[in-house]
Amino acid sequence: MVVNGKNISYSYDCNDTSYALRNVDLSIEQGEFVCILGCNGSGKSTLVRHLNALLQLQHGELTIAGIDVSNENDIWRLRRICGMVFQNPDNQFVSSVVEEDIAFGLENYEVPREEIPEKVNSALLLVDMEGYDKRAPNSLSGGQKQRIALAGVLALEPDIIIFDEVTAMLDPDGKQEVLEMMRKLHKAGKTIIAITHYVEEAVHADSVILMHEGKMIASGKTRDILTDVQLLKIAEIMPPMAVRVYYDLLDAGVKLKECPITNEELAEKICKLP
Repeated sequence: MVVNGKNISYSYDCNDTSYALRNVDLSIEQGEFVCILGCNGSGKSTLVRHLNALLQLQHGELTIAGIDVSNENDIWRLRRICGMVFQNPDNQFVSSVVEEDIAFGLENYEVPREEIPEKVNSALLLVDMEGYDKRAPNSLSGGQKQRIALAGVLALEPDIIIFDEVTAMLDPDGKQEVLEMMRKLHKAGKTIIAITHYVEEAVHADSVILMHEGKMIASGKTRDILTDVQLLKIAEIMPPMAVRVYYDLLDAGVKLKECPITNEELAEKICKLP
């Protein structure tokens, strides 16, 4: 188990009895693609910020790749294993030149100077941004900025990559670019943890964790979670369009063999109707 947490609770005000997280158990396997899904304020970002010690563990237990997140001596090692890409890439840039920005993290981790150019180029290649090394981040599109921010994380060769609402500020093309990159990295063997309130972004994950009001209300295979309309209603999440159409067809007396979760599956099943 690459991520193993038990009874995690967290309050932003230690003197307050209200909790942003309440008794959350978390288990993620190596190489798994997990989507943590929930509406705004459900606690999903609070949860993942424990994974690389951006938030200090207050209650419960949590280990990442065998590292106890409460051990301050292991924080730098933990953050190299567990990289995070945030919602606004502009907040991650520290330089006015792409290659210098990616090199910054490598320099902080004391990577030998002669190795840095190759690692920067390799990271840019992974996100399909080769040739952009001399560009200024502020000259790029939203999707390109997110890929450069991701390159900065990938240069450190993390085993786990967290995407925290990374598509929220992007146009449809930019969203598609970043979602494709997640799937590419998952196929390459990375453990992917994607945080979102957009249900359509969860359909390609291996499993889904459903959050609501600081609690984990469900965890399981993606198809099981996303086709449970009553469960999604409790979480204040609209089911995928394919699921809504399935139930509309059912109400009209048309039964598909299985409830689809993607538009492609829906079209395929409709085409197979007698």
